[in-house]
Amino acid sequence: MKIAIATKHYDTVSGHAGQARHWLLYDLAAYRPGQAPPEPLRVELEKAQFFHHFQDDAPHPLDGVDLAVVASAGEGFVRHLKQRGTDVLVTGEADPRLALQKILAGEALAQPRFDITTSLCKLRDLFSRH
Repeated sequence: MKIAIATKHYDTVSGHAGQARHWLLYDLAAYRPGQAPPEPLRVELEKAQFFHHFQDDAPHPLDGVDLAVVASAGEGFVRHLKQRGTDVLVTGEADPRLALQKILAGEALAQPRFDITTSLCKLRDLFSRH
């Protein structure tokens, strides 16, 4: 299983996932309960690779991810990732490492906080290609 977490400079879980540049990518194929999670690969997207701009005309650095963890996302982002085989988990948890630990332990994550950009994304999604 692969989990990607949208971040702000790799420090906090990022909202407005369609514009997220920095992602922590965890490959959990060899992970076993009780072990420390593996160190993540830091992925920095080019602007053309942001999901708000990506045209689906080439491979993407986050291809093959099973779960994307974000602080907020519009419905278009969620649909877009679902088409690529990725589920989206929206959380209010700010610490990406703590979010991963809770996911691996099967614990509930903090509820998402209100984010005005989500409302704006919903409006944008009405006219989006996604």
